[in-house]
Amino acid sequence: MISGKTTLIAHLGYPTESFKAPMIYNPWFASKGIDAVVMPMGVRAEDYVAVLASMRKLTNLRGALITMPHKTTTLQLMDEVTPTAAIAGACNAVLLRSDGSLLGDQFDGAGFVRGVERKGFQLQNRRVLVSGNGGVGCAIAASLAAAGVAEIALFDLRQSSSEALADRLQRHYPQLQVSVGSNNPDGYELIVNATPLGMRDDDPLPFEMDKVRAGTFVGEVVIKQAITPLLAAAQAKGCPIQMGTDMLFEMIPAYLEFFGFGHATVDELRAISQIPD
Repeated sequence: MISGKTTLIAHLGYPTESFKAPMIYNPWFASKGIDAVVMPMGVRAEDYVAVLASMRKLTNLRGALITMPHKTTTLQLMDEVTPTAAIAGACNAVLLRSDGSLLGDQFDGAGFVRGVERKGFQLQNRRVLVSGNGGVGCAIAASLAAAGVAEIALFDLRQSSSEALADRLQRHYPQLQVSVGSNNPDGYELIVNATPLGMRDDDPLPFEMDKVRAGTFVGEVVIKQAITPLLAAAQAKGCPIQMGTDMLFEMIPAYLEFFGFGHATVDELRAISQIPD
């Protein structure tokens, strides 16, 4: 039940139909007796700057979850950002502080890395390919670099996005091997789809699966369905996988701490989630 005392967390993006976070956060808040709610709010790109600025004036707002297409724009609108957000070049969390200032952080990459490592895949010295170098892809690449991978290949249809990310990575991780421009998955031990491909039924696969070796770890960020066409193809080849919802669950404990709501485990979040199977 939402009341006049309820603390709000906005979930900003467009379109909102695929949003899953409210079905995890809100049951958890209810189970803990916390009077807070995550509220989806659809905001088109052309309206986003004005909407975010207006949120500074809301007295019952703790902050916001940020999703496509606003993550990179958000970075430039903050009063302060964390180092992780700066390296990633994007924010997916905004904290409205008591003085009205906005702090931006980034948890996509941390959620992805924590999920992969929980599945027993050691990232140290690995060769990885990240396809899609927008907000989520940049965040994942930054966190993979921090986890100690040896080589990252970057691919985006806008090569300038890959090149800018490569520059930021090499500035902070000078020993890391970084390449741009190829989406060929052959030879990589971990490949990541950080593009929207898979959100629509008629989307092509983001990788040529005949070039993916059996045993390659395949990671997905699309959360519209648990097993996307990419993950189905990966399973058919005997590849270990990570679903987009895995990354979502793994990052939520970090979000909750950021917003000051305490700690949650992934297992308890899964137990109370109302995301349909």
